[in-house]
Amino acid sequence: MQRLSGNVAIVTGAAQGLGEAIVHRFAVEGCKGIVVADVQLSKVESTAARIKEETGVTTIACRVNVTEKEDCTAMVETAISNFGQLDILVANAGILRAHEITSFPEDEWRQVIDVNLTGYFLSAQAAAAAMIPNNRGCIIQINSKSGKRGSFRNSAYAASKFGGIGLTQSIALDLAPHQIRVNAVCPGNLLDGTLWQNSLYEQYARTQGLTVDEVRKKYESQVPLGRSCTYDDVCNVVVFLASNESGYMTGQAINVTGGQEMR
Repeated sequence: MQRLSGNVAIVTGAAQGLGEAIVHRFAVEGCKGIVVADVQLSKVESTAARIKEETGVTTIACRVNVTEKEDCTAMVETAISNFGQLDILVANAGILRAHEITSFPEDEWRQVIDVNLTGYFLSAQAAAAAMIPNNRGCIIQINSKSGKRGSFRNSAYAASKFGGIGLTQSIALDLAPHQIRVNAVCPGNLLDGTLWQNSLYEQYARTQGLTVDEVRKKYESQVPLGRSCTYDDVCNVVVFLASNESGYMTGQAINVTGGQEMR
């Protein structure tokens, strides 16, 4: 059963990693069109072309800097002009910069907040404007377990994600009269994902005085179910929230952490 049959979606931060996995899963679940958005144009074009070839679903690459209002508006207009509707937004774009608090560069702090929090706001604002006339829609933020509790030497990221949950709840209240649902997904550590492989192992090794192998063992040991979070684990919940199966859920922040976070 294709649970998203006939829907049109936008996924930000979709050139690689979790965003790419969500796009692919949405195509398999029956979306008729997907705007594949990312600031890295060549990568997102390649991703969109590959998923279209593999699934037959129309995927349109769109260069978007989520910190720019005009880009977010153009992203939504791309969905409407090509498919005539917008049903789902997944706000996945995000970055992480880790430093100890007394040495955290201000410019990096602001960059994390701008992409992870303001970028979510601008994306959701643009999507909501298109969804309200149809009195339906679904907005999903990819948050983090760091949105539920502080993160060691990782204050900007945790602040942006805590703010994201507050923003999710607030937008959910604003949009409930229009039957637009707004929820967040809080993954655990995607230790085999591109963000960890390309950046986080090195950053956490540096800030915590550990080797890369020690970083992995540390984060695996914290999970009651004893393994890393996977893209499939997250996509299963994202598809559920995007489908009619979650039609009575809004303003929620759902943990996908193997028991590491239970609040």
